[in-house]
Amino acid sequence: MAKDTTDADIDLLAELGIDPAVAPTPKRSPREERIIAGFEEIERFVEEQSRLPQHGEDRDIFERLYAVRLERLRELEECRELLKPLDSHNLLDAIAETDLSPEDDLDDAALLASLGVDTASEDDITQLEHVRSRQEIKAAEEIARRALCPDFARFKPIFKQVQQDLETGARTTLKYQDNAAIHQDDLFVINGQKAMVVDVGESFISDYGLTNRRLRVIYDNGTESKTLFRSFQRALNKDKTSRRITTPDLGPLFSQVEVADDLPTGYIYVLRSQSDDPFIAEHRSLIHKIGVTGGDVKKRVANAKKDPTYLLADVAIVATFKLANINRTKLEALLHKFFDNARLNMELKDRFGTPVQPREWFFVPLNAIEAAIEKIRAGTLDQFHYDPDTASLIRSSGYSGAGFSSEPSV
Repeated sequence: MAKDTTDADIDLLAELGIDPAVAPTPKRSPREERIIAGFEEIERFVEEQSRLPQHGEDRDIFERLYAVRLERLRELEECRELLKPLDSHNLLDAIAETDLSPEDDLDDAALLASLGVDTASEDDITQLEHVRSRQEIKAAEEIARRALCPDFARFKPIFKQVQQDLETGARTTLKYQDNAAIHQDDLFVINGQKAMVVDVGESFISDYGLTNRRLRVIYDNGTESKTLFRSFQRALNKDKTSRRITTPDLGPLFSQVEVADDLPTGYIYVLRSQSDDPFIAEHRSLIHKIGVTGGDVKKRVANAKKDPTYLLADVAIVATFKLANINRTKLEALLHKFFDNARLNMELKDRFGTPVQPREWFFVPLNAIEAAIEKIRAGTLDQFHYDPDTASLIRSSGYSGAGFSSEPSV
């Protein structure tokens, strides 16, 4: 009976003009693998440098190799046809920002020879004898991009403390969200190693119109890499086990200060909606509710799906911060004012059909909220403002929105 049903399904598909046969996965020849591997090396250069490789005696030898290789790949129709579906950066048609041609670089013949290309035969580009296989490249590229960290003694105690914090529960790890923000002093687990972003360079616009910046990343094995923000972000996305290491439990805020109407305990809480609303679902990792309570957070959100304040949906508690001796209402107002330029404007109808606008939800990543709470604890929040374009805290320097009081007397 099962066979008859299967035959009927196949007949139905055939009537609809659908070929039920599974298309075999094309198998690359060793020559095609070498061509693709050589092209991927050029792609990595472009991703790291945000520009095409160029000719010139003042250029690095590898850049000159890639420039020659790219031109040869562009010239051969066989290579263009093979690489076109893989050319996500449009390198086969992109124009380099240079007036130099291969003839201007006297070493190009030698460069071609080192690529395994005989200039007398156009088809020899497909041989590329000195190009490693794609498997070899992927296995070695991460190590190759790193160097020994000359001042690792500065960072070794930090990694040791982070490990202790993880073991005691003072810190925890969260799944890295695709393309989430990366800031100075952020900590991650990538490819099984702890990594710390210790320096973030000035932002610039790449040849492809994307904002980028140079990062210095230190690893707990004593190595470092100087990579681009987008390259590091991409590496975190590719590693399915990558994690963000949270900041430690800040401890009771301002517990040394006594004010008449302060609460003895309380919590700042950060929630993430589980709503099926298309917009919320698409941006779930960036939309958070920030609140302050003197009671148990879990009890507070127990009936979230019945309350418009929680977008009429269940919520996930993604972070809590313990308080002591702090005016809860004023602290909550302070946080909401600080992130006001990222407030989520939505209108919902409660169960009686009455329009409601929840005011405690913000389009802000978790690490920015954590950073703001750290600044409150340090008493420096008034020196910063939240920049929604970079999703980060920026030192104000005369910023008109500054002046948020971060003293315990709020």
